[in-house]
Amino acid sequence: MSEVSGKVIKVSGPLIVAGGMANCKMFDVVKVSSNHLIGEIIELRGDKASIQVYEETGGIGPGDEVVSTGDPLSVELGPGLIESIFDGIQRPLNKLREKGGDRIARGIEVAALDHEKKWKFNPTAKVGDHLEAGDEVGYVQENVLVRHSIMLPAGVSGELTAIYDGEYTIDEPVAKIRTADGKEKDVIMVQRCAVRKGRPYKEKLSPSMPLITGQRVIDTLFPITKGGVAAVPGPFGSGKTVVQHQLAKWADAEIIVYVGCGERGNEMTDVLNEFPELVDPKTGEPLMKRTILIANTSDMPVAAREASIYTGITIAEYFRDMGYNVAIMADSTSRWAEALREMSGRLEEMPGEEGYPAYLSSRLAEFYERAGLVKVLGQKDKTGSVTAIGAVSPPGGDLSEPVSQATLRIVKVFWGLSASLAYKRHFPAIDWLQSYSLYVDRMADWYDKNIGAEWNPLRRRIMAVLQEEAGLDEIVRLVGMDALGAKDRLTMEVAKTIREDYLHQNAFHEIDTFASLPKQLRMLKLINDFYNYGLNALRENVDIEDIIELPVREKIGRAKYIDEKTEMDKFDEIEAEMKSEFNALIG
Repeated sequence: MSEVSGKVIKVSGPLIVAGGMANCKMFDVVKVSSNHLIGEIIELRGDKASIQVYEETGGIGPGDEVVSTGDPLSVELGPGLIESIFDGIQRPLNKLREKGGDRIARGIEVAALDHEKKWKFNPTAKVGDHLEAGDEVGYVQENVLVRHSIMLPAGVSGELTAIYDGEYTIDEPVAKIRTADGKEKDVIMVQRCAVRKGRPYKEKLSPSMPLITGQRVIDTLFPITKGGVAAVPGPFGSGKTVVQHQLAKWADAEIIVYVGCGERGNEMTDVLNEFPELVDPKTGEPLMKRTILIANTSDMPVAAREASIYTGITIAEYFRDMGYNVAIMADSTSRWAEALREMSGRLEEMPGEEGYPAYLSSRLAEFYERAGLVKVLGQKDKTGSVTAIGAVSPPGGDLSEPVSQATLRIVKVFWGLSASLAYKRHFPAIDWLQSYSLYVDRMADWYDKNIGAEWNPLRRRIMAVLQEEAGLDEIVRLVGMDALGAKDRLTMEVAKTIREDYLHQNAFHEIDTFASLPKQLRMLKLINDFYNYGLNALRENVDIEDIIELPVREKIGRAKYIDEKTEMDKFDEIEAEMKSEFNALIG
């Protein structure tokens, strides 16, 4: 397509209006002025195009040239993605620093991936094979954890006529395909994919397997499936970012895409410093070896913040198409919505509630609906998943504001963070009375088969005790603990153990930071057995104070510090001690 060029008519912050753009299309990428600032057309009226510019627009004025590339905003997908850190439009930050110093200079053009590096290509298909879009022709071992499939791009299929073994750059042909019209087409290791449109797949499936996070309050009470969607709303200081860091570190997804969207730069720095040092419990390798970071911090141009979410989800879909389970963390969608609001205001669109654009809900839905468990393209019945977890930062913790409400209508898991729990230093500060997961019943069979038939009844009982405590708490506040009967006193004590010893988890403790499902089950059984033994002792007229003061209670509370690699037999010792102490009480 020949380039279309126009002239700047108006500049309003990151929004530029250009004339003479009649032959352009919506979402075409343009270069603005002699500085070649990157922008994207977001509105067309006659021959005038409104462009959101992803870089600082200072010094741009009427008369400056605007040139359309004719292509939508796209990302490069190929070997070299893993362990990278990009800005919101997939420019590698390390290369930007090499070219422009510590502050991102304007108009720098840098390829997203390294086009000079040679990768060892390992063929898996054979000459004569008939391949469909999505089929693997070979792979690159990107690092010890990630086997990077080289797939036929969407819309390409035919007979494999040549395949090469050896080291190649991502632009060099590694195979040749004869398509249905008899033409030969080179297959290279890199694909370009538009970010605002989901990558194609065969079929969307109903997710039924949990994404195990190692966070007890999540895995036990409010689990999420692989391919599910969750929101983490909470006021400032309630621990949203730490929850997302914990999920990025310990969730059993094979690939993590972490999008820092409008958040503080020091939080992204923490991720960059921590992840190479943290060891993945499943592989023993640094967590960074399966992570991609997209940083569009609060001091970067606001328009690029809007694009960063789409950049992240497109990269996630690419790894999903290889058959991986991918988790994308968006921190935070509120900052992304604020970028939408700013651009909408500059476009002079009719504002909706609290100034957000009327299409806020549909844009949020577009993002979250790209998550899911799918049958990927290709002849083999391979599945992959994208799990989307978005933090929401409602002003003042007010969940009735538009972004929170629009998000809650879409997601099926709600981890509501509570300021009062955070002030009490209870972390993760997920409020067990507010939060919910609509995936629990769907995953019941998986827990029965893989963890044990006790899991679901124990989960229900723990939840019932916490809800009962909330009702009793009202009475205690009014008339004091002494007004409760012995059974209610026991319920309150067991609920306290659940809250303080089971749901409370120290993200910075070497052992407590992660708990596998088998360990969680053993901890739940200890608490449940104590409750049952206590109820039985009360029926035998044992004094409630004697039950509360049993020495074994401290050991139950400290069970979370048992190292599951070497000390799981300690659970048997605590169970035996508990039985013996209750027998001594009953006599």
